[in-house]
Amino acid sequence: MSLYNTSVKVTEFIIGGLDTTERPLVSGIIILLIFVLSVLANILNIFVVIYDNNLHKPMYILICNLGVVDILYTSSSSPTVIRVLFAGVKTISYVPCLIQMFAFHLGEVMEMFVLAVMALDRLLAVGRPFQYHIYLTNKRTLVLTFFLWIVGCAFVAILPATVIPLPHCSTVLKYTFCSFTSIIRTTCTDPEYYFNLAAILMFFLLFFTFSFICLSYVGILWFVKLSSSNDKKKMGSTCFSHLISVMCYYCPTFIVIVLTRFGLVLTLEARNGLLFGCILGPSLANPFVYCLRTKEINSRIISLFKNIKAS
Repeated sequence: MSLYNTSVKVTEFIIGGLDTTERPLVSGIIILLIFVLSVLANILNIFVVIYDNNLHKPMYILICNLGVVDILYTSSSSPTVIRVLFAGVKTISYVPCLIQMFAFHLGEVMEMFVLAVMALDRLLAVGRPFQYHIYLTNKRTLVLTFFLWIVGCAFVAILPATVIPLPHCSTVLKYTFCSFTSIIRTTCTDPEYYFNLAAILMFFLLFFTFSFICLSYVGILWFVKLSSSNDKKKMGSTCFSHLISVMCYYCPTFIVIVLTRFGLVLTLEARNGLLFGCILGPSLANPFVYCLRTKEINSRIISLFKNIKAS
């Protein structure tokens, strides 16, 4: 009962995680440039896949879905960070903060799901090239994508459902935007229980998806071992783009989510840097990786710019 007596009514939060940032304007410009570039690159890839009927295939549908996830992931947090660094506007209303939390963690979860499904796609493409279009049709890919979005929303809905009933004793967010951990720290409860709850949930998703990706690549390596030299080069080229996407996302994410729970202590600046790496790194790398290394998308983009220039 005393918790509710000392609690405050929250109408808006104050973002305090960027107060110690050196050269905030320079940092804001860098984040803004990466954000705009990643969003435009992802939109271009999505537009090319939707526009060209020849790209209406399972692999390109998954690339298109990855672009949607990357836009959601980076757009959920980057504008708030840019606004704080550029204009010094540190406040965010309560409801938009909860929406931002949901969107950010949904993007985080969906990034794992999409990379796992893309690993399955590569396994089928390498291991069963002639039966690939029987196992993975456009319809099945769309149904699977829709199902994963529902599952992702169901998982992430646990977080606002946990936060909303809790009383708040502070309105200052310790971190850079509205994440689950930053909002929990403003409540009047012991945060450790909720941190462990979130860590268990995220560790389960990380372990499940990363294990699935690893097992997929064990299968891919097995098929590569049995293949000729020319086929090995083709298979390596097929999987290289996906491996880059996996490393860009999972390396910083494992540090932020897993290692910090096992005793790794990070300064606020180091945590912010890794967090921005988790968000902006994959969102920027993915569209360029798939644009440059996927001949079909690359050629369509080049022809599209030629047609625009000619007109």
